[in-house]
Amino acid sequence: MRKIFLYIFLLTECVSCNQQEKKISKKPQTTGAKNGMVKAEGKDSMILLTDRPPNLETPLKYFLQDFTPNSVFFVRWHLSKLPHKVDIDSFRLRLTGNVQHELTLSINDLKTKFKPYTIVALDECAGNSRSFFDPRVPGGQWKNGAMGNAKWTGVKVKDLLEIAGVKPGTKDVSFNGMDAPPLESVPDFIKSLHIDHAMDGEVMIAYEMNGEPLPLLNGYPLKLIVPGWYATYWVGMLNEIKLYTDTFKGYWMEKAYLVPKGVSNGNEKSDTLAKDLVPITRLDVRSVFVSPEPETIIKSGENCEIQGLAFDDGSGIKKVNISIGSGKWIPAQLGPEIGKYSWRRWRYTWKPPAPGTYYFKVKATNIKGETQPEHQWNRSGYMRNEIESLKLKAE
Repeated sequence: MRKIFLYIFLLTECVSCNQQEKKISKKPQTTGAKNGMVKAEGKDSMILLTDRPPNLETPLKYFLQDFTPNSVFFVRWHLSKLPHKVDIDSFRLRLTGNVQHELTLSINDLKTKFKPYTIVALDECAGNSRSFFDPRVPGGQWKNGAMGNAKWTGVKVKDLLEIAGVKPGTKDVSFNGMDAPPLESVPDFIKSLHIDHAMDGEVMIAYEMNGEPLPLLNGYPLKLIVPGWYATYWVGMLNEIKLYTDTFKGYWMEKAYLVPKGVSNGNEKSDTLAKDLVPITRLDVRSVFVSPEPETIIKSGENCEIQGLAFDDGSGIKKVNISIGSGKWIPAQLGPEIGKYSWRRWRYTWKPPAPGTYYFKVKATNIKGETQPEHQWNRSGYMRNEIESLKLKAE
């Protein structure tokens, strides 16, 4: 049944050292499957969406930490043929195409020949929270856990391209990883960026995540980091970079991960689908509840701290507001900013006046004045950012 689901899912999605070796089986080993929770190789208990390819969701409680632990950082793969192992000594990153000098680089080369670069950035799947879309749409039925915040260390793509020497007329740069299609008819997962974006000094290739080598399931040994853009561009197990004099025309750019053109959150109506579609790019503004979790029972007459996270494409969160029942919007307290591309924590202390059921809403607004709508929908279940709600019971 899972194989059938995965095949359908793939089609609808068209509609992301000191250790000498890391290993993974063809089908990642999992233990303790219970209530949808599993322990995949190298991971703690996570929510299982699919096991081939491995797709795992982070439990909400881990978002109480500013940096998502590597052991529970969400896992997203499109293709089921992942390497059984990665030998760090023989691994090479190759840079080819419209350059003056093609490069073949080891991990040691990247660590010793280039200035290290560190950035804090949120990695969010384009389909995060798809299970909440109404009407429902096909695809991986993620809740709010298909994202994670981390400190990434590696090298700037700009530094690599400057050493290679970008030839005049270059338009696009493609990025490919070691994951492979299960069938010849399935297109390889390759993403691309415009040369100007690749050279912006922020797009980078990470070899460390939160101060440690990348977990294998999160893209070891190298992962492309595209701050402020959805995770579909964050290619894992990266081993090929290529420059083109024309627009890259790969399947996963032209046919998959498309959203309505000119709409900041990809919104469209189910009865009048947009005809002009473009590749998804930047994160939209959004806020989520983290604690208490839905349906939690709290004590009447006692203070309860409600907290959550707000984020956008790096423009910056200006404010977060809470509403209780049908009441007015009340400012929540924003925590410190730990990076322009990081999520930002918010808090609100509230005392339930009496036993009963209470409904909360939260919305964020960024520096550009962009905020969250009451309802958001598109055919692919991307970019969810409608106003989030939370139900709590006081006794």
